[in-house]
Amino acid sequence: MKGLFPIEKFKSLRTPFYYYDAELLRDTLRTIQGEVGRHANFFVHYAVKANANSILLKMIRQAGMGADCVSGGEIQAAIAAGFSPGDIVFAGVGKSDWEIILGLERGISCFNVESMAELEVINQLAGQLNTTARVALRINPEIGAHTHAHITTGLAESKFGIAIRDMEAVIERTLSMEHVRFAGLHFHIGSQILDLGDFHSLCNRINDLQLQLEQRHIMVESINVGGGLGIDYLHPNRVRMADFKNYFGTFARRLHLRPQQSLHFELGRAVVAPCGSLITRVLYIKQGVTKRFCIVDAGMTDLIRPALYQAYHKIENLSSNEPMETYDVVGPVCESSDVFAKHIDLNCCRRGDFIAIRSVGAYGEVMASGYNSRPLPQAYISDDL
Repeated sequence: MKGLFPIEKFKSLRTPFYYYDAELLRDTLRTIQGEVGRHANFFVHYAVKANANSILLKMIRQAGMGADCVSGGEIQAAIAAGFSPGDIVFAGVGKSDWEIILGLERGISCFNVESMAELEVINQLAGQLNTTARVALRINPEIGAHTHAHITTGLAESKFGIAIRDMEAVIERTLSMEHVRFAGLHFHIGSQILDLGDFHSLCNRINDLQLQLEQRHIMVESINVGGGLGIDYLHPNRVRMADFKNYFGTFARRLHLRPQQSLHFELGRAVVAPCGSLITRVLYIKQGVTKRFCIVDAGMTDLIRPALYQAYHKIENLSSNEPMETYDVVGPVCESSDVFAKHIDLNCCRRGDFIAIRSVGAYGEVMASGYNSRPLPQAYISDDL
């Protein structure tokens, strides 16, 4: 089963390019809205790092989400797309002074703080601007998520977050500062998580920490559980979106929120990954000694995930219904790691065939580079073709 694409319209476009299925994104956003709407105290901030395409950002903003940013540039992109500063949260382990000042001057909702050193700088800069910064402390829950090592962020040795053993001391220091206000706790255990048991563990840890803090008469205004919900990369045509019902339901059942306490999510991949495809064309079929190569005009500069994470993306030949043959699908970049897939079966490929690399709406276009002096790929929305 292949995805449905407007191949005739693709013929006038220079490949490679990103193609976004706007209707699938709208369906996804409606599903999220419906699940979140069951809980008055649930709020979703879209993780801009997944995809900062301005058209997608506007669609996501129109669906009522806030924005989770990890750089000053993302704050600027979110505001340009119409997000209210009051709906923007700013995370990241290494915030520069200019980025903090930007957030303070724009009046963003909250800084997710990852160290005592960062907290001191935010307090200092807020004082210079005669304002007060709302801060949530990112606590490292020391939970290992069942995902790739490069996108696991909750372990004790991770660069992210404040150690549990230091939590109370940092909160006490926050409460003593003149120009910051303690607004809540922030957590994030990783990305592309499909085992909901990882989120059960996070809920249990947060429940324990809340009890621990209440014994010290420390009340928490909001809880931010980050994102991390994964998608099905294997079957993009059969499983068109993430399991939002069970994801939000897990937190509704397992996390013991207090009255008036709000719960915040930072979903990125699950929102945009399924709607994006990288469209490329076959340049050459090369017969090697032991394998056949399908050489396409997209490379690791356009989609780096397979080279960086050994990530799997389903690949389809949109132009052919001929019998299957086995290929290594590779790009033109002068690197041995410029490989999208090895030893996969595709309908017989010929020069000029359109190839779709699926589920690349997250961490695809946004991570593209100009290595080898290659131009950045263009992006097209289905509504506009």
